[in-house]
Amino acid sequence: MDTRVLPIPMDEATMPEFRKRGQVPEDVESSIGTVLSYIHFAIPDAPVSSHARLSALPPDDDDDDGVDRLSLLPDALLRRIVSRLPVKDAARTAALSSRWRDAWRSTPLVLVDADLLPAGVSDADTDAAREEARAVTFAVSRVIAAHPGPFRRLHLTSSFMDQYQGLLASWLQVLAVKGIQELILVNRPFPADLTLPATFFGMATLTRLYLGLWKFPDTAALPRAACFPNLCDLGFSLIGITNHDMDFILARSPVLETLCLQANTLQRVRVASRSLRCLMMMGFDQDVNVVNAPRLERLIMLYSCGSSMLVKIGRAPSLRAIGYLDLETHVLEIGDTIIKAGTRASPSTMVPSVKILGIIVCFGVRNEAKMLPSFLRCFPNVETLHIESRKTDELTGKLNLKFWQDAGAIECIQSHITLINFLKFFLESARMLKKLIIVSPKGTFASTDEANFRLKPLFATKWASKCCSLVVLESDVSAGENNWNFERGCDFSLMDPFAIIIRSSRLDISGSS
Repeated sequence: MDTRVLPIPMDEATMPEFRKRGQVPEDVESSIGTVLSYIHFAIPDAPVSSHARLSALPPDDDDDDGVDRLSLLPDALLRRIVSRLPVKDAARTAALSSRWRDAWRSTPLVLVDADLLPAGVSDADTDAAREEARAVTFAVSRVIAAHPGPFRRLHLTSSFMDQYQGLLASWLQVLAVKGIQELILVNRPFPADLTLPATFFGMATLTRLYLGLWKFPDTAALPRAACFPNLCDLGFSLIGITNHDMDFILARSPVLETLCLQANTLQRVRVASRSLRCLMMMGFDQDVNVVNAPRLERLIMLYSCGSSMLVKIGRAPSLRAIGYLDLETHVLEIGDTIIKAGTRASPSTMVPSVKILGIIVCFGVRNEAKMLPSFLRCFPNVETLHIESRKTDELTGKLNLKFWQDAGAIECIQSHITLINFLKFFLESARMLKKLIIVSPKGTFASTDEANFRLKPLFATKWASKCCSLVVLESDVSAGENNWNFERGCDFSLMDPFAIIIRSSRLDISGSS
């Protein structure tokens, strides 16, 4: 998880305000630091690397003929080189020659303000840390003013805007004029509730916008003509925003394809969009109501906050992947029917377009396990099923194999499953099952022998499929950790968005069908 950009240390004037509220300032700083780390992990990665080594010299100094090979490259390649350098190094190339200077000025600007932080930034000295952050802010201003544009991408997470909100508004105005395409703008508190200037609504060239730790401006005063005509990718992380403002954004983003939300203040997410293809929510407890989304392909919900939430699916004829439905916290409603244990399947309670389904269930909690057959019947054409088995310290009774047999036929299990992550019962029911993959958290098995012993019961049952293979993987993250971010979940080049969490090593397990 990316934690290189720490919050601005709290000044002496701010600390008493938190103490009046009964809060310990040091604990608040630590919490904000954790929040920032989650935001930085979720948002798209920076497009340049400060670790790359740029050299025109051959590997062996003895072969050095003194020829400047970089400057012999075509102009198009020079611009590509400049676009991949941290902004300090990119700007320095202008001192090499007039040709490099032209390359710098004609290359669409890529600016990551974290690259402007001095090496070894420390929060031990509050005044020094704040001065370093202010220096970054002024450096960003100089770069924005000096470069003629267009601006391909600005990744601003390290500037200090508390005393410079007017400066931020002017940045946004200049970016609008110079053709900004992608903007990632994360507040670096304190304070943590700065209001974002409404000037960003003038950025007609924006194709991607990610905002973090801001209070959203009131859209009621904005002209009805305000819109983002080219915005395809939108992400909000810990944004103070109302449902009215969210509806305003969606209604004025006619080509929006991906919407990524992380722990915002919305009471519910209402999806009515003719263009949206992917809705991804992380760390949430808002109700989700897919009212009318004819192009929606993915509904991804991760890391709910533990409170009950409604997931309502209205008109979504293209919905192909949905998950993870949590049987502990999610209330599933299809059309006008709330799905309960024992709900009979009917055309009005099914989403036949779904091919990939993710479910979280604790098999030690009887009510959750009893809901599983009802949920599965809602998606009769599922081909890939991911089931995450959650642990609990409060067992309420397990359901034996006879329960699953008495539950009756489940169409997606009997006829369509081609990839499944768990459940012994499916081995006896899934006639078309091709692969059973079991992914365990890092450190689950001490050895291959232990894995074989614990999975031995799988081979004692008669598998319905005659061509099913078993693969056991150990994830590279421990239980409770995650390796999701917005960019991965919305990558349409991946057929199965839930398969991306399996970054793991293979264990050799003996036995198969």
